Amino acid sequence: MQSSWIDKLNFPLVLVLATAITGLIWLIDALAFAPKRRAAGRGEHVPIMVEYVQSFFPVFLVVLVLRSFLFEPFRIPSGSMIPTLLVGDFILVNKFSYGVRLPIVHTKILDTGSPERGDVAVFRFPDNPRLDYIKRVVGLPGDEVQYSDRTLTVNGELVDTDGETPYVSPINDQLVRGAVVRNELLGDQSHTILEYGGERPKGSGTFTVPEGHYFMVGDNRDRSNDGRFWGFVPEENLVGKARFIWMHWNGGVIWSRLASSIK
Repeated sequence: MQSSWIDKLNFPLVLVLATAITGLIWLIDALAFAPKRRAAGRGEHVPIMVEYVQSFFPVFLVVLVLRSFLFEPFRIPSGSMIPTLLVGDFILVNKFSYGVRLPIVHTKILDTGSPERGDVAVFRFPDNPRLDYIKRVVGLPGDEVQYSDRTLTVNGELVDTDGETPYVSPINDQLVRGAVVRNELLGDQSHTILEYGGERPKGSGTFTVPEGHYFMVGDNRDRSNDGRFWGFVPEENLVGKARFIWMHWNGGVIWSRLASSIK
């Protein structure tokens, strides 16, 4: 499927440029032209372009600060994190969780923390950093992770799972044939994963996480394109920790998902 011009738009760059240009125009007017208008008794006659700049610059600046350093909204485009996240979930990601970074260049300027095993994290896809991915953190730097026949082992310790209930889709309240939900305890965090017992398990192997990297896996274990297939995520590609779902829209609203936390 071909991407649209909206998909190719570098929104952070556009936002930085819009903030810089409007701020510069406002500054030039305040220093060079506004004093002349006041001296001529025309201080109240502000050019229409300057009026627009004075209106838009604070908005651009606030959005830039919030989006770059605190919270950024994302929409879930795929089913790789079912049952935790559904296609059409709109989530907020805390960008302060894994360090404060400059927009566009992504250089870390303040270390505020690191991912923990079990976090749901957004990151820039290593093979194409313009794409944002979301997965669960399974392996930390130095970990040895083994996935075989739907069994997950981290540093030689089996990751506990329990329960096996048929999966009912929240979208239409219908059973999904062959899909079962299990509870998984990864680190100190309990969450649910989805498996298709009638399908051949995929992504088996042993993965040793290099220093400065993380190993990410989707909760939809049998249908997720994740680190089992393309490797590890460098620390500099981290965007932030997914905190909560603020709405759901995929042809309709699922009210029960509004303002729900992500586990």
